[in-house]
Amino acid sequence: MNLVPLLKFKWKRHFGCINIFILLLASVHCSAQNTGPDTVKVGIYITSIHDIDFKQKEFTATFWLWLRYKNLELDFDRYLEIPQAKTVNKSFSSTTIDSTLGTPEAYVLLKIQCVMKDSWRIENFPFDVQKLRISVENSQFDSSALVFVPDTLGENYDKRFTLRGWTIDSCLLSVGIKTYETSFGLDSTTKPISKYSAFRVRLSMHREAMGIFWKLFLGMYIAFLIAFICFFIHHDSMDSRFGLSVGSLFAVIGNKYIIDSSLPETTSFTLVDTLHGLTLFFIFIVIAATTYSLKLSKTHRGEKGDRFDNRMAVAMGLLYIILNIWFIYRANES
Repeated sequence: MNLVPLLKFKWKRHFGCINIFILLLASVHCSAQNTGPDTVKVGIYITSIHDIDFKQKEFTATFWLWLRYKNLELDFDRYLEIPQAKTVNKSFSSTTIDSTLGTPEAYVLLKIQCVMKDSWRIENFPFDVQKLRISVENSQFDSSALVFVPDTLGENYDKRFTLRGWTIDSCLLSVGIKTYETSFGLDSTTKPISKYSAFRVRLSMHREAMGIFWKLFLGMYIAFLIAFICFFIHHDSMDSRFGLSVGSLFAVIGNKYIIDSSLPETTSFTLVDTLHGLTLFFIFIVIAATTYSLKLSKTHRGEKGDRFDNRMAVAMGLLYIILNIWFIYRANES
């Protein structure tokens, strides 16, 4: 019996099965690649940060934003989202299709000006460091269909633009997933959770504080000095000593209300609260020391009263200066 034709037949049948198996694997691999999320390369160039409003917790940013992607169904000109933006104004929009590499690729260039809402850290005001945040999302597709990739080539902000009173330390780009605890009304979802890819910009900057510090606190320090010189007024003018001390007390309180009116409300104890509270406490000590000095003068011990005033003046002056330097230094370094 000739076995050669039979072996050839079996070999061809097995070879055909192997080819079918390879084709099935290739089709599964291709389908797995096709079901992956679209990648969008996104970059930003900030041209201006201005109108920083601490009371309203907002700032205005002007920037160029560009996006590159291959899925031509994406429409960023229409579905671009900037969360936490109070207003968004697109002054320029351009979309071009690049086919030089074979596969068509969309290039979108936008110029945007938006008023952003943000939270401020004012514990160390005016020696504060702020982080301004801008986030970009696409409301058309969630993270299962679209993900961002940052374009880190080149600079991300114009170093020549003037932000009066501030110095920019860094500009960091990152991507992440923004989770919304809702299904947006879709009953087919098993959990009320929606996830969207987010492109994030964090601009870190610190305030040039010494000028504004003396503008804000000069009145407070002058009020304390007026109360402090009461130690050098003779006991015969006790009414003047009490009057100056009480007047200084109200001057410090008024200065604090003026500063607080320009800052957002906060539950934390800030440097402004610390310095004004310290000054009020020391003025109260001046009033208490004046009362005790009056008592000494009434008992015909004027020399002892003068000695008490001199010692209190030296002790309070040094302690007040040391505490102010310590609190200011700690705020400036943190």
